[in-house]
Amino acid sequence: MRYVIDPPTLPSIPVIGREERFPVRRVFCIGRNYAEHAREMGASVDASAPMFFCKPADAVVTDGADLPYPQATVNLHHEVEMVVALKTGGRDLDAHQAAEAIFGYGVGLDLTRRDLQAIAKAKGHPWDVAKGFDHSAPVSALRMASEVSPGAETEISLQVNGTLRQCGHLGEMVHSVVDIIKTLSTLFELKPGDVIFTGTPAGVAALERGDRFHAELQDIATLDGKVA
Repeated sequence: MRYVIDPPTLPSIPVIGREERFPVRRVFCIGRNYAEHAREMGASVDASAPMFFCKPADAVVTDGADLPYPQATVNLHHEVEMVVALKTGGRDLDAHQAAEAIFGYGVGLDLTRRDLQAIAKAKGHPWDVAKGFDHSAPVSALRMASEVSPGAETEISLQVNGTLRQCGHLGEMVHSVVDIIKTLSTLFELKPGDVIFTGTPAGVAALERGDRFHAELQDIATLDGKVA
């Protein structure tokens, strides 16, 4: 097929132990999936109504690339999250189908222009410009689900310049990975290549130019980078 302009490059994520990369179709995120984080943001959790938003696929940053400090903000926040990549999809999935859809796991940062988010919240506007900006989704290499099985005691953490900022366990999530996938499949037709950020524990704070970060999903994946 020929196009009137060059088509964009397909974003992709490395896979641990494989030469092939995981192609990214779409990036879904869930908000307020850890109660302590919701409280630190002055919000409450409605377990019956999970809150989702999206980032563009080309917001994904991989392979240890530096993160350029984004424009239009003076308050860039980190949110460390487990990332789940899907190998299959569908609509209205049951629990078994949701579990079987998982290709692998990684760790990433849901970067947020917090000042723009605060303005949007005050006005009742969408969060798109606060969440879906360029380079807002750094992600580690993926560990295949056939090799690991994250559990309730699996720790997720973030250090900035060697100081621990965030630390939690997956068992603290309000909505489990399977439940997130099931619910998303009632709102969208999920497809191979979809990536899901699963929420952040408490401790979110600002990143500054020159900061170095180390994110870790215990015994599964690590992500190191620098804010340029």
